[in-house]
Amino acid sequence: MEELKRLLDTIIDDKLCQVTVSNPADKTKGSKIRVRPVLLKDKLMFQETVYRENKVFHSNHTTEEIKKRLLYYLQDNFRQAELTALEYTATVLISKKGKVTIKKKQIKTDDGVERPDRKEMLHHNRTKHYILEEGKPVDFLVGLGVQTPDGRIVKAKHDKFRQINRYLEFIEDIVKKLPTERPVRIIDFGCGKSYLTFAMYYYLHVLQGYSLEVTGLDLKEDVIDLCNALAKEYHYDNLHFEKGDISTFSGTGAVDMVVTLHACDTATDFALEKAVKWGARVILAVPCCQHEVNRQIVCSQLSNILKYGLIKERLSALITDAVRANLLEEMGYETQILEFIDMDNTPKNLLIRAVKKEGMRPKKANIRETTKFLHVETTLQKLLEEKAE
Repeated sequence: MEELKRLLDTIIDDKLCQVTVSNPADKTKGSKIRVRPVLLKDKLMFQETVYRENKVFHSNHTTEEIKKRLLYYLQDNFRQAELTALEYTATVLISKKGKVTIKKKQIKTDDGVERPDRKEMLHHNRTKHYILEEGKPVDFLVGLGVQTPDGRIVKAKHDKFRQINRYLEFIEDIVKKLPTERPVRIIDFGCGKSYLTFAMYYYLHVLQGYSLEVTGLDLKEDVIDLCNALAKEYHYDNLHFEKGDISTFSGTGAVDMVVTLHACDTATDFALEKAVKWGARVILAVPCCQHEVNRQIVCSQLSNILKYGLIKERLSALITDAVRANLLEEMGYETQILEFIDMDNTPKNLLIRAVKKEGMRPKKANIRETTKFLHVETTLQKLLEEKAE
């Protein structure tokens, strides 16, 4: 095994592309293992993917840790490994008696061609690594029926898969706003079956290396039980789900990020008010079923537009989100309204993303002049006014 140790010492560095360990003696311990380099907070790490009994497990390790793990796997159970670096490939074969055979092959390149530094390549491709890809199985996607065990997307789940990736793009944009010196505290209101909650946890913890404490909240007890079981199965140790209502949830006083996706009507307002009260650094909200303004809006100047029910409904929804965004700006958040691909293929496809700006003076949006003109008063307005009293 000394020759194998020397090989791992020389190849597991910033020039490694991939390691595939296969041909197990006992498939119950795993059928295959893959290792690839990733950048976590600008630090070179190695992501290990273990395929075991139609399940996929991910973990991140330092250079020395991954060397020890690969050596253990090849001594304990696996009989073959394919290692690919920028300059050469190596094949490791281990006989039943433990004899190690290593074959190395130089990768030919044209003379005068400068090989790129591996870290530069990782920086260049980091976005690609951080977004979930078809063909690369992820444990929770397999468990929730989005992927097959070999990483193919289930035909009926392509929309969900695209939505998950779109959602991760929104998080990717704000990830550096989250604390690194302690666990990131996240509350997910109205989490439902939690495709996006699991995706968020996987992205931030497995791919980005953040320490997390995530709570999902929903009213459906059977959904909560399912999600807790899945989190336990995938060893998502700091992700748990509770039954509860957004409007009455007291929870904790220290939250870094609040997520509320498809919370119906004024439930979004209650979630936003709690996020403001907790001083959350990041808020992600995808509103749904906005009826409050539709019931109130009266404006003689817009009567020729509002007489059409469908137009009134859609305009009311847009006004609701615009009012929410302005109110968040007044509370010291830099706020955007972005297009979001909806999982259920409904018109409710807008996402409000708000990031707390330390030292930023609250903007005077004068949104109350607009709401007075339209004869509307939203729940979020009332809640924030009560908070200010």
